Amino acid sequence: MSKIATWNVNSIKARLPALTRWLKAAEPDVVLLQETKVQDEAFPAEAIEDLGYNIASKGQRSYNGVAILAKSPIDVLLTALPGDPDDDQARYLEGFVGGIRVATIYLPNGNPIESEKFSYKLAWLDRLRQHVEDALGCEDAFVLGGDYNVIPDDRDVWDPEMFRDDALARPESRAGFRRLLHLGLTDALRAVHGETPGYTYWDYQGRAFAADHGLRIDHLLLTPQVADRLKDAGVDRTPRGWDKPSDHAPVWCTLDNGTTAQGV
Repeated sequence: MSKIATWNVNSIKARLPALTRWLKAAEPDVVLLQETKVQDEAFPAEAIEDLGYNIASKGQRSYNGVAILAKSPIDVLLTALPGDPDDDQARYLEGFVGGIRVATIYLPNGNPIESEKFSYKLAWLDRLRQHVEDALGCEDAFVLGGDYNVIPDDRDVWDPEMFRDDALARPESRAGFRRLLHLGLTDALRAVHGETPGYTYWDYQGRAFAADHGLRIDHLLLTPQVADRLKDAGVDRTPRGWDKPSDHAPVWCTLDNGTTAQGV
């Protein structure tokens, strides 16, 4: 059995004690991180490597940043999402880990919707869909995890009306996410838990976590070659209740090792 998780840590340096504490407790085999907010040379590698993890990182100063942590060696394939050579934001990292192709994704927020940030978000979603469509031709077992900044539908937000005009819940964002799923991807959390909201994010303001005023915006999407091996999935809310937490919680899934992912 292999355990793959995704977590927007909202600053790897600020959240390093929580991350190492969680790694010791949860023992995931692969972790897909977002919003590391640190350049690669400043990534706090030693504390993570001491726990038995290899690291691949694509960072930038103060913003964005993605990383893959894995107990097996990481063969990096891509350090940027194809389709726009002028896009220098650190939002995508892809590699092979023990026979499974994994990608860590930090999709643009897109607010305010009247700005170019929203068009950038939608264009990024289109590029992601095109890349996944191309990748499906390789028939790899592929797990795409991350902060998608998309609330798939109203059951994934505590107050749908409040978010009606937010870029996370706009019809255009949801349509882009559906087009991605319609390539044949499985939403791991939804597949296991059905109608249960499974919130993954709670704002720091207004005691949102205590009141469970959450959003489901962090997702693990699986290609058919790996979806058949899905055993379980969930949201680990525990770190969100710790001191100085990230505003996101880890999302995880477990997979049968099968015949293509020994040692993941």
